[in-house]
Amino acid sequence: MKLAQQLRETNRAEYLLYMWQVENILRAYHCDIELLKEGYLHQFAYDETTMEEVAQWYAELCEMMRTEGIQDKGHLQICKNTLIGLEDLHLQLLSAPNKFPYYNAMYYKALPHLVALRSKSEDGNKSELETMFEALYGVMLLRLQRKEISEDTALAIKDISTLLGQLSDYFKQDKEQPLEFE
Repeated sequence: MKLAQQLRETNRAEYLLYMWQVENILRAYHCDIELLKEGYLHQFAYDETTMEEVAQWYAELCEMMRTEGIQDKGHLQICKNTLIGLEDLHLQLLSAPNKFPYYNAMYYKALPHLVALRSKSEDGNKSELETMFEALYGVMLLRLQRKEISEDTALAIKDISTLLGQLSDYFKQDKEQPLEFE
């Protein structure tokens, strides 16, 4: 909960990946807060007040997942909105190559990896950013399982994560002092 709040303010890309992980944790416990408390939350050394706050946050997310019909798959609307905000900024940055040449250069460096990922995807309707986030999330899951990734995949993830990190930095800057695109 506190990590999500912190990431939401400081790094939108990491926030989105974190929230996708939270969605999967909630799915693993069937969006049942009692199962979640017993099987997951108990491992954290929270005081009673913090435990109640954290459990309430997870319970609210469970309710949102049920309401939005995404207990089995899909993403919360708050995650979709985060992605939309990042996509809007991404497109604005790309439309101003003279103002943001470094971002454009990073994008074109990551583009071949993106094209390769999209060619392997079953859902061609996903945005470029969603495809990139799914690649990062997939590799994160592989690393958690201690599975190896190829050198090519590692290179692709490095380029993609660099781009998304820069996008997050621009997102934060834009919130603090709106960026000028013209």
